[in-house]
Amino acid sequence: MDKNLLEKNTELVNQEDHLRLTWRVLAKEAKEVCYLAGPMVAVNYSTFFLQTVSLMMVGHLGELAQSSTAVSISICAVTGFSVIFGMASALETLCGQAYGAKQYKKFGVQFQTGTFCVIVCCVPFCVLWLYLGRLLVLVGQDPLIAHEAGKFAVCLIPALFGYAILQALIRYYLMQSLITPLILSSLITICFHVAFCWTLVFKSSMGRFGGAFAIGTSYWLNVFILALYMKFSDSCAKTRVSISMEIFHGIGEFFRFAIPSAIMICFQWWSYEVGMLLAGLLRPNPELETSILAICTSLTYTIYSIPESIGSAASTRVSNTLGAGSPQAARVSAFCSMVLMLCEASIVSSIVFASRSVLGHVFSNEPEVIRYVTDITPILAMSVFVSSVQGTLTGIVRGSGWQHIGSYVNFGSYYIFGIPLAAILGFWLHMRAKGLWLGVTAGTISQLIVLLIVVSCTDWEKEARLARERALKGPLAEEEENVMI
Repeated sequence: MDKNLLEKNTELVNQEDHLRLTWRVLAKEAKEVCYLAGPMVAVNYSTFFLQTVSLMMVGHLGELAQSSTAVSISICAVTGFSVIFGMASALETLCGQAYGAKQYKKFGVQFQTGTFCVIVCCVPFCVLWLYLGRLLVLVGQDPLIAHEAGKFAVCLIPALFGYAILQALIRYYLMQSLITPLILSSLITICFHVAFCWTLVFKSSMGRFGGAFAIGTSYWLNVFILALYMKFSDSCAKTRVSISMEIFHGIGEFFRFAIPSAIMICFQWWSYEVGMLLAGLLRPNPELETSILAICTSLTYTIYSIPESIGSAASTRVSNTLGAGSPQAARVSAFCSMVLMLCEASIVSSIVFASRSVLGHVFSNEPEVIRYVTDITPILAMSVFVSSVQGTLTGIVRGSGWQHIGSYVNFGSYYIFGIPLAAILGFWLHMRAKGLWLGVTAGTISQLIVLLIVVSCTDWEKEARLARERALKGPLAEEEENVMI
């Protein structure tokens, strides 16, 4: 049967309608990308702001509550949420290509396999969080802050499991271009979270720990809404499958994509945290330097939800078209996504640069901080531009199944080139926080250049064959193929 599937794969690829790059084709594809990317901005922001809202409310309970909560959320993001986000991104390759190949049962089973795997991977992170307070004390953190941060992390454990399932569900809907349920669930969740978090933090005896429980409850509410929609909506009927032992058959394949995908994401996210740690070593005023890096990182994270959304749309379109055996359509999708991202990056980075004289006032009332932010904003605007373009390229990488390439590129760009350069500029050349941020930005630029070369040199016909072979192999695919024939 594998031979027959391979012959059918080759036939489908060879019979592809070769699209001409006309304005009509490009406009149609740009419309498809915008249809996915626009709503995903709201979805990504709603997920991002759950933790931000809790931090803002807890901050009104005092300096200790704010500092311990900030430390806990930051470390939990590095040691848990970022890894789970990266692992769930493997579904963009597997489910996206299976859906494009019309292997709907395989799509459903792969979603269940991915969900099971990310839930299991939450367990070791939970063990780490149980001892987080003691670990922070061992590495030299203030004991009082460390213990309070550890308690908050323990309260975040239910949120991690909810987040893991939620990320898998988001990919389930996104790879089918089902955006409406994602929008509705996100809007309901963020409205609920604001009211519920305020109640737990200010009107109950839970105090700052209410912020953690509110995050977990909101994640699980989002999961509940999306799961109900999947269960009862006719739009999910094709990919809705019963839970069976088949979910264990694809564990090896899932981890082959999930591990490099998590490494790729974490290498990038962690580079900003390394920059923050280096800023704490700068003299004579480490508090100021750390504040500046924190402002740059916070602004970058906030803006990055936009290119991440376009990257998710690019990942969906590229994976679907490759799975369908349409290399030229995949090429057009990648091209249109890049054009849209260049427009968005130019607009957003220009706004950041134009706001350089007022940007510091948003984050601080200290004159020294305001002047410093004004001085570093040109570098920050450049960083926003390259990060935006890189976000779309990363989406194309995920949709094509090149996570292993992305992990190597990110490691070399940030940890062999970017961070050492940041240390040289910040310490040796005495550029302080400006040098650290410039070094990390240089790492992003090198990553961008390498990924551009990879995408521009891609043999899309070969990638389409590989995607079809991946989607059409195995007993589940054979069953689907028999039904189709």
